[in-house]
Amino acid sequence: MSLLTVRETAKKLGVGYSTIKSWIYKGSIRTIKTEGGHHRISNTEIQRVLSRHNKLPNSRTKTRANGGILVSLSGRNQLTGFIEEVRTEGLLAQVRMRVGEQLLTAVITRDAVDELKLKRGDEATALIKATEVMIGRELKK
Repeated sequence: MSLLTVRETAKKLGVGYSTIKSWIYKGSIRTIKTEGGHHRISNTEIQRVLSRHNKLPNSRTKTRANGGILVSLSGRNQLTGFIEEVRTEGLLAQVRMRVGEQLLTAVITRDAVDELKLKRGDEATALIKATEVMIGRELKK
């Protein structure tokens, strides 16, 4: 069973550390205490809270039109990395993301950048719909 710290749980749910602590003290979220007295939260508990409330209680997390929160996707081509640069101009934005030693560049709307609050150093996940993939290689001389 995978256990997350309070801070990791807050990040995963998109709420503040103090919000998770408040939920723990109210009994809204169940934890396992370590020998040192620190709270740990299982992924199962996170899913229970999400399904029970159909949204995060008392959070400012943006919900989908039907009231639910997007917790998983069918897309399997997912790369996690860190935002290296965000450049906006007009309605569009260029986002460069570092995935290991590679750079990935995406052009998305400025609204999406604002809504996701993307900035340099943030962890993010790129979802790739691979209907078109180009492959290149150097010509040997």
